Amino acid sequence: MAIHTDSTYRANGKLLLTAEYFVLDGAVALALPTRLGQRLHIKDRPQKEEIIGWSSVKSDGDKWFEAQIDLRSLKCIQSDNSAIANRLEEIFSAIREIQPGFFSPGRPFDIQTQLEFPRDWGLGTSSTLIATLAQWAGIDPYELLQKTFGGSGYDIACANATGPIFYQRQEQGIRVEQASFHPAFHEQLYFVYLGKKQNSRDGIAHYRKRKTNKQELIDQISKLSHSICETTNFDHFSNLLTEHETLVSDFIQVQTVKEKHFADFWGSAKSLGAWGGDFVLLASNRSQEETQAYCNEKGFGVFFTYKDLIL
Repeated sequence: MAIHTDSTYRANGKLLLTAEYFVLDGAVALALPTRLGQRLHIKDRPQKEEIIGWSSVKSDGDKWFEAQIDLRSLKCIQSDNSAIANRLEEIFSAIREIQPGFFSPGRPFDIQTQLEFPRDWGLGTSSTLIATLAQWAGIDPYELLQKTFGGSGYDIACANATGPIFYQRQEQGIRVEQASFHPAFHEQLYFVYLGKKQNSRDGIAHYRKRKTNKQELIDQISKLSHSICETTNFDHFSNLLTEHETLVSDFIQVQTVKEKHFADFWGSAKSLGAWGGDFVLLASNRSQEETQAYCNEKGFGVFFTYKDLIL
């Protein structure tokens, strides 16, 4: 299979509105692709060495990682971060395993990735990379994910979605459906960055330590995912968010984000994804100006409206 050069690929970022952790065990999740994502550009390399040149660029245009990879062995021969280089080798090896012959000797090329959001926001630096590389290689992104980073895969579904989705892992495979989630009260929904990138693997490990039977909770969470999507009443929506937070908090034995950061907030607050960092959803029955001022006073300066962040 020939490598497509002078091509650009793009993937959306993601936020997990419901079923955090439980999505791993088959709960129905409501997930939101974001307007911000990552681009990957491939072009022929002018030099004739058997080299893949790699550069990763932040949202502000500054490079944050560079490497050179041997085209034949797919081993990194030069980089400015060995841990990231090792991960890149793993991804390229997985692509070759899935699509043998994809990397052709005698056809060196350069790859540049361009983030559309700061790396520490937790909107999917890894998932958007996997999704764009899979687009380029013409392979199943879920297979590439499982051979590299692992995880539930909802972020991969968001990467290629055109709007909110229901996502579920089933024995027979992955089910992704469009979700009609664009509530009439969307102007009362805000996304706030807590200023700390959360390691999803740590959160998953903590969740996995809880050995109790989860099936009843999985069923409750799945039902809440649909109810949160379907309700047309703001107060009901807020109550459902609180119910979801309480169920997860009781199970993983971690206090809710409202208890930790927004105890005096007049509306509801919902963790998004692994608890402890990244973004939260605030449902507010007061003005955007008052809600944003409240967040700024708490030290949370990254504040998005629904329409500005969600596809």
